[in-house]
Amino acid sequence: MVKIRLRKTGGKNQPSYRLVAVDSQSPRDGAFLAILGHYDPLTQPETVVIDNDKASYWLSHGAQPTAAAARLLSKAGLIPAKSVTSEEKS
Repeated sequence: MVKIRLRKTGGKNQPSYRLVAVDSQSPRDGAFLAILGHYDPLTQPETVVIDNDKASYWLSHGAQPTAAAARLLSKAGLIPAKSVTSEEKS
């Protein structure tokens, strides 16, 4: 199964991430299939750059985003935002 998730690229105390398509069995910073964008949480406001064509391609081919990746993809308008239920809060 292919997942869309974040891959850490920043140094100590300076996190930045790449949004990548990976095989679900590979480690967090292991081999990836494609780079879909990047995310920098330290800027104000946080920087999110996503290649919409690549992300749409992987989503249409069954890639499942993680929770963090889904939040970024919903900001970009590629997937609908999910409402947080009381079950997810606890």
